[in-house]
Amino acid sequence: MYESRKQRPLNRSQFTQRVLVHALVVAGMLLFSVGLGMAGYMHFERLSAIDAFLNTAMLLGGMGPVNPPQTDAGKLFAGLFALYAGLVFIVAAALVFAPVLHRLLHRFHWDSDQS
Repeated sequence: MYESRKQRPLNRSQFTQRVLVHALVVAGMLLFSVGLGMAGYMHFERLSAIDAFLNTAMLLGGMGPVNPPQTDAGKLFAGLFALYAGLVFIVAAALVFAPVLHRLLHRFHWDSDQS
């Protein structure tokens, strides 16, 4: 997916395109996650769409749910979704920073190999 250290670093427009593709993947992942969380809260806890969105957004943001789960199924869903949300955060951060860190390291190695 990325160029090897023997290849030239991408030019600025190609790098910008790579960053935008990564950002779109993260946005899609977050939209899917919000939909999944809302569906779960609406189904298991019978929350309204706006309350389900709020709980989902708070969990994905690392804050925790606003409405504590009342049913056993809702508690199980909330716990599993909280674990999922933690993984989504890690993956999203990695996808956002990967192109930037790769470019930084690639330029460092490219410069040192050329002298």
